[in-house]
Amino acid sequence: MKTINKIYVNGEFVTPHGTATFDLINPTTNEKTAEVVLGDEIDTQNAVAAAKEAFKTFSKTTKKERIVYLEKLRSAVDRRKDELINVMIDEYGGTHQFSSMAVQFAINDFTAMIDTLKNFELEPNVGTSKVRLEPVGVVGIIIPWNMSNGFICTKISTAIAAGCTAVVKPSEMSAQQTQILAECFHEAGLPKGVVNFINGLGDVVGAEMTRNPDINKISFTGSTVVGKIIAKGAVDTMKRVTLELGGKSPNIILDDANLEEAIPTAIIAAFLNSGQACAAATRLLVPENKLEEVNIIAKNFAENLKVGNPKDSDTAIGPMVSQKQYERVLDYIKIGEKEGATLLTGGTEKPQGLEAGNFVKATIFTNVNNNMRIAREEIFGPVLSIIPYKDEQDAIAIANDTPYGLSAYISSSDKERANRVASQIDAGRVCINGLSHDPQAPFGGFKQSGIGREYGVFGLEAYLEPKAILG
Repeated sequence: MKTINKIYVNGEFVTPHGTATFDLINPTTNEKTAEVVLGDEIDTQNAVAAAKEAFKTFSKTTKKERIVYLEKLRSAVDRRKDELINVMIDEYGGTHQFSSMAVQFAINDFTAMIDTLKNFELEPNVGTSKVRLEPVGVVGIIIPWNMSNGFICTKISTAIAAGCTAVVKPSEMSAQQTQILAECFHEAGLPKGVVNFINGLGDVVGAEMTRNPDINKISFTGSTVVGKIIAKGAVDTMKRVTLELGGKSPNIILDDANLEEAIPTAIIAAFLNSGQACAAATRLLVPENKLEEVNIIAKNFAENLKVGNPKDSDTAIGPMVSQKQYERVLDYIKIGEKEGATLLTGGTEKPQGLEAGNFVKATIFTNVNNNMRIAREEIFGPVLSIIPYKDEQDAIAIANDTPYGLSAYISSSDKERANRVASQIDAGRVCINGLSHDPQAPFGGFKQSGIGREYGVFGLEAYLEPKAILG
């Protein structure tokens, strides 16, 4: 059994002061595969001190120097691409399809930020004045388990482009993934203290980062509940915050869409990362006069999706990350049945032959009312709600009737119409006719899906403080 007993502080892998341990369980088998020694408040303070010291010189680096560091990071991560994919599959059960895509996106994030920085003016002239865009300071980065290394690469590439230093608290459930990524960062030869990694619990390491006066900004990806706690804590020292939080994304199938194409694509979008994705399109809005046709297509497609070993290249849905998450998803399926929704396919029984792991069948409810809990609350599993609507304006109203606003999806044979509808949806990103990703376009949420944006110019500006020089 593997033991991860080092954290990465000030350019070295060191033994943490903390002594508590956390078991790492393979969700495919529910067997313990490793354990990690967790850092504590003292470890966090040491990491913050290292980042603060490193900021004194790193903040003065030129664009050219930062680009070189980003290029070295990209190369280091790319060299260990296969390891990063495999550990992602083993550690939290991400499918081979999704893990391969996620790691490639992580590598691409460095390229995109290099391109952004090359064309970004750090000292623009405004009116009769000059504005210096200076790095905000030490950034605390707090990451969930569901795409850990991808989130880290997105945030770190932006921090380095801005001239910031960072302390990273990944999920304790992602310690094996983090270990490899930390080794990549070490191999890239960053100056000591620029990036530090602390394995630890949110209410220990995360809480210390949130209250520590030497951290100037928090960048958090995770649940809305935790995001609110961080925002409340950060205000005491007036930390800047970027919060990418939960979602309950609508997918509007307009009445002119090709259902044979749009419905399978919609199900793939709903079950993205086995449904364990903040941007998963878990509310499928369809014309009420086409509901029966949609049901037939959706049921047939979902029942032919492979739920199984995440290592298999044809597996579409892997296990839930933990027994706790598995039970949460089953509870929501039971809630949907009690609320009166029609279970089209799936349910609470484990798929045959997969009894040892945290596997949930591809589950679809139809005849769902948008007031039902399964339509309003983030489930984080392979559960889709089909909601009928009367007309276009009704679809827009239902789509926007949610406390969330992270992502949305629209399918139509008329792209101009789809864009018109997209302009009326309260969401940070709207994808038309399929799943899309652009690492230069902003990503973040309206309403309770967060504060601020990531990627490209919009993400970079959030790590910079404008200083106006007049006269």
